[in-house]
Amino acid sequence: MDRRQFLTASAAVGLAALDLPDAEAVTRRSNRPGPVAVGRGEVAAVRTMTTTLGDAASELGGGHARHLAVRYLTVDVKRWLDGRYTDVVGCELFAATSELVHLIGWMARDEGNQGLSQKYNLHSFRLAAEAGENELAATALRGLADQAIDLGHIPTAVRLAEACEQRGRKLNNPKALAYYRNTYARAAAADGDRTTAAKLLSFAQTAIENAPAKPGQSWASHYSHGRWAHESGMIHATMGDLAAAEEHLHLALDIHGLGRKRTRAIVLADLGHVQLKRGNTAQALATWNDFLDCAEGVQSVRINDGLTNIAARLPSFPNSPTTQELRQRITARA
Repeated sequence: MDRRQFLTASAAVGLAALDLPDAEAVTRRSNRPGPVAVGRGEVAAVRTMTTTLGDAASELGGGHARHLAVRYLTVDVKRWLDGRYTDVVGCELFAATSELVHLIGWMARDEGNQGLSQKYNLHSFRLAAEAGENELAATALRGLADQAIDLGHIPTAVRLAEACEQRGRKLNNPKALAYYRNTYARAAAADGDRTTAAKLLSFAQTAIENAPAKPGQSWASHYSHGRWAHESGMIHATMGDLAAAEEHLHLALDIHGLGRKRTRAIVLADLGHVQLKRGNTAQALATWNDFLDCAEGVQSVRINDGLTNIAARLPSFPNSPTTQELRQRITARA
């Protein structure tokens, strides 16, 4: 990851910049002359395409479909944004576009393009705020916070995650609450604030336990029990509780299940590292072999990072047939 691509808190991700949406953007663009009449059918089309492209990216990685999503945004959706519509349809169109833009930002990040991902997330936030969609705005903040954690900008991550969680408190959506509180917990854990992290982990668990298993319509409503268990496990690992970390990762894989290849592969890579830290070398090697099976055909920087991290640890392992096989498989994939 190129840390130089990421703008720090003093620039575009500063909360002062995020809190200045154009409140009249939708009204100003509504009921004006335009070449295309836009209604709820076009809004539904944007949401359907976002879901379809998101499903493909979740399965095979952001590198597979981002160019399709960008083309759809810049050709079809742009034409509708420049069209004519009522205030109500305009707000819905801005909200649907915010989801699509957020997805493209996620795809760019999954390809390793951190600066481009941040720009899309900032644009997603503004579209959501202009549409008055608090959940979408919080989700965009969540994406920025999560990215900042991964790139080591921890003070920025804490500020963004706190702002995300504060917006989330206004929502009557337990999955969204769990989503945002686990993000804040992850930032606090990275900052060494175990007290805040533990409190937020507990709040997130309460929220997800009260959430329906079936996905909802919004982005945050797709935050599954399996994803909660995975993220909670890695927060426990950051806090040094490896037993709780392994328990949660097994929970994600075995009980709640993770049907997407990319997601399941990432959890397996993380589980192997936790097992290794606990001294269970044989289990770690077996888990990493499962990771390679699951990662076949997936294009994601998270998968590439997993491969690199595993390869870096193999030289310290005994030169067993299992170790040799794993090394050969990683070499072949490279």
